[in-house]
Amino acid sequence: MELTERELYTVLHGLVLGTLFLLAFGGGLAGLYSLRERYLTPEGLRERTPRLLLGTSVMAVVAWLTVLTGTFIAYPWYRATPPEGTNLEDPAALVDYPRYLLLAQEKTAGWHEFAMEWKEHVAWIAPMLATAVAFAVLYYGIQLARRGDVRNAAIVFFVLAFAAAGVAGLFGAFITKAAPVM
Repeated sequence: MELTERELYTVLHGLVLGTLFLLAFGGGLAGLYSLRERYLTPEGLRERTPRLLLGTSVMAVVAWLTVLTGTFIAYPWYRATPPEGTNLEDPAALVDYPRYLLLAQEKTAGWHEFAMEWKEHVAWIAPMLATAVAFAVLYYGIQLARRGDVRNAAIVFFVLAFAAAGVAGLFGAFITKAAPVM
């Protein structure tokens, strides 16, 4: 099996960073949910809090890396403009120009018009929310066990970050299936 440079970057962007994001989310959510005084001893709280900070920080960093590699590496390839004189209604002539390939066919135009717009804009919310959660864990630390209001807000932000990234990742997989960045 052989991957082109572009395919390698898209695998890094979607599969590698996406998998790390999912793993960090699962661990972080479980850690936040179970960070309650009634579940843990004081020693357990002190032991668990640094691990929670590491997990939420990893999720935030991975979310930023995913969005940045998508925006500044893969996205320009997606937006590449075909040379002047290219028939913009002939899908065969647009294989190397994913945006134009999607727009050339009525059945795939929605993938650009809705799904790619989601990826372009809403996906940026995921690293912002994940960073807010990591900051809350850093700032409040062990107090999160007593501050259910802050812990619950962090859980909501964490889930929203996951949802935004999950939808963007799903749309990315479908867009890549319809019009791969070669």
